[in-house]
Amino acid sequence: MTDSRNTLDALLELEHAGWASLSDGTGDEFYGRIMTDDALMVLANGMVMDRDTVAAALGESPPWTRYEIADARLVAIDADTAALVYRGTGYREGADEPFVGAMSSVYTRSTTGWKLALYQQTAVAD
Repeated sequence: MTDSRNTLDALLELEHAGWASLSDGTGDEFYGRIMTDDALMVLANGMVMDRDTVAAALGESPPWTRYEIADARLVAIDADTAALVYRGTGYREGADEPFVGAMSSVYTRSTTGWKLALYQQTAVAD
């Protein structure tokens, strides 16, 4: 149980760092570094993007003004692979409504730490 708690804490820390980077305009650098070479992001609008496309797109994206992570759950796949599933809410200046989504991030442990292999989001009606 302790290892699961440590993994959950570590992956939540990475998710918070990712959201923070999307809030301060450094998302392109963060995700360019944290994603595996063959990682993919599957977005709520149906787009599927590889690491290079994600980094380029995030370099042009407006920042989040704040975010919330709720109901985080860990799915331990094996000793070096785990998924973090949670409800994410992001707020942007000028947007009438926040973006609310069911988020899934699959991480794999490497010699340099946890790396994001697959990220998926599904819009949730609030």
